[in-house]
Amino acid sequence: MSESAVLMDNAGELRLSGVLNYRTGPGLREQGQALIKASNAAALVVDCSGVTKSSSVGLSLLLCFMRDAQAAGKALTIRGMPEEMREIAEVSELTELLSHP
Repeated sequence: MSESAVLMDNAGELRLSGVLNYRTGPGLREQGQALIKASNAAALVVDCSGVTKSSSVGLSLLLCFMRDAQAAGKALTIRGMPEEMREIAEVSELTELLSHP
C-alpha cells in the first residue's frame, strides 16, 4: 500500500502523493490546510503528479485547498493531475474550476 503525503517546499509548491481516499483524506486535509496557512508565498502550486490512485476524495481535497488559499489571500494553481482525477472532475463538472488559479 502506498503512503500518502502532502509536503511543501520553500517555493510554495505542495506535493500531493500516494492514494487519496476516505482513509487518507482527513489527515491530508489537516496537513495541507496547515501548510497553506503557514506559507509565506503569495502564490501556491499543488503538484498532483505523485498521486497513484484517487477517489472523489482527491477532488474534495483540491477544492478545500483552493478555499484555504483564498481565505489566506493566496493564489493557488493545480498541476499534474492524473487522468483518473481528471475523469472524476469532468463527470463532476469541476474541470473548469480546477483549471483556473
